[in-house]
Amino acid sequence: MRDARPVILLDVDDTILDFQKAEAGAIRRAFAALGIPVTDALIARYSDINRSQWELLEEGVLTREQVLVRRFELLFGELGIEASGEEAAERYENELCFGHWFMPGAEALLETLRGRCRLFIVSNGSAKVQEARIASAGMAPYFEQIFISEEIGADKPQRAFFDRCFARIPALDLSRTLLVGDSLSSDIRGAKNAGVPGCWYNPRRRPPRGDVVPDFEIDALSKLPALIDRLFADG
Repeated sequence: MRDARPVILLDVDDTILDFQKAEAGAIRRAFAALGIPVTDALIARYSDINRSQWELLEEGVLTREQVLVRRFELLFGELGIEASGEEAAERYENELCFGHWFMPGAEALLETLRGRCRLFIVSNGSAKVQEARIASAGMAPYFEQIFISEEIGADKPQRAFFDRCFARIPALDLSRTLLVGDSLSSDIRGAKNAGVPGCWYNPRRRPPRGDVVPDFEIDALSKLPALIDRLFADG
């Protein structure tokens, strides 16, 4: 019998789990171990550099391995810090595995969608880090499958990432599929590459980009169930 429930593809970082909070804590702990003083300004600058490097990965300019080390090398070079980018990357990833914080409304959203939708994670994060954070948050039971780019062998927004995910989803109906995420460059561009509608989760009210236009936009996760009901009411 056909499963008519909508398929919802959910990003993790800054969509379900608060990555910015996790990132700041991991940087503080990793840099403390390296003897590097940490300020809010340093964390903010790291976050900007990190975001730009992941966007270069999404564009196919850098590899994952390059991003993980290069973000620290750029930061250290800019600030005149004598430290190893490789050691910083290793310590940071280890620290990032500990703890989790949900985005506002995320736990209620998962409970609301449980059973009503077929839920899947689509994440560009490191497999070691994402698996640890998902386990810490107790999220796995909500999802039919969890797709992490490092394990899939391709990154969002590449079409190859989604082709490999879709091949593992039984009885997938793309006309009843929605991708939800906070990143225009990764999630929304990925949705377009995959041929499914994309919903931009934009709680910080960031300005739009002319080159990547979402099909839908919400500023609170509490608004997602109504959108899903409206889109797939005929099911």
